[in-house]
Amino acid sequence: MAQVLASDGVSLYAEAHGEGECVILSPGYCQTHENFRPQVEPFVAAGYRVVLWDYRGHGRSQVPEDPAAYSMEQVVDDLGRVLDWAAPGQPAVVGGLSFGGLASQHFALAHPERVSALLLLSSGPGFKNPRSQAGWEAQVGRIADRRERVGFEGFTQGRAGPSSIGLRPELPAAQAAARAIEAQDPMGVAHFGRRVAGPAPSTLADLHRLDLPTLVLVGAKDNAYLRAAQVMAAKLPRATSVVIEGAGHVVNIEQAEELSRAVLEFLARRADP
Repeated sequence: MAQVLASDGVSLYAEAHGEGECVILSPGYCQTHENFRPQVEPFVAAGYRVVLWDYRGHGRSQVPEDPAAYSMEQVVDDLGRVLDWAAPGQPAVVGGLSFGGLASQHFALAHPERVSALLLLSSGPGFKNPRSQAGWEAQVGRIADRRERVGFEGFTQGRAGPSSIGLRPELPAAQAAARAIEAQDPMGVAHFGRRVAGPAPSTLADLHRLDLPTLVLVGAKDNAYLRAAQVMAAKLPRATSVVIEGAGHVVNIEQAEELSRAVLEFLARRADP
């Protein structure tokens, strides 16, 4: 475990497990590093160095009070700082779930030399249509407003449960993720939503530039992201598409074994002629 210093002095929580090629996993909006706990053991056993971390304002990372401290550019820089700590001078497998996948796309576009492969899990490229983008920002804004009013208590037990801890809340991994989510500072998550997750720029027009091995994976029940996964797989030059049956949005918890198997098989195939 470590506290990694961001370029503006904000302290970022990160932890690394194992040795080998680095795989850094970024969670969705409102989630924490704990959401990717089920992937640590199988990835380490396969010979990878697994890095989990929290965005600024999330989890165990510092919560800047100034809204200006939150931007997509800063998130990309923060991710780079964590990689500097975990795998200095080495390219890494960069990926994440939902917003984490979008942030990974932005990082790969800004720093292609630092990315050996992309993992886009239950994710999308953002919204190109202005009306759709405005609707998304309004939705995230409502989430941010409510978190500031009532906090996170009970958040994962309500309507947000399927998108934050998945369709199987009885799983120990889902319960651990829920505890970490509900322990967060609502102000930081709200700032992040209004300044980063809501207005996040679309990567749709730039997907053709991501000429590197990319896994586009989605749950068969994740209706909000099935179409996005199809679009990304069609536009990315070297995409592998996988649909996990029986899974919703939080596929890495709901079907942890199936997801880990799919990711590890994808990474192993990169070396095949």
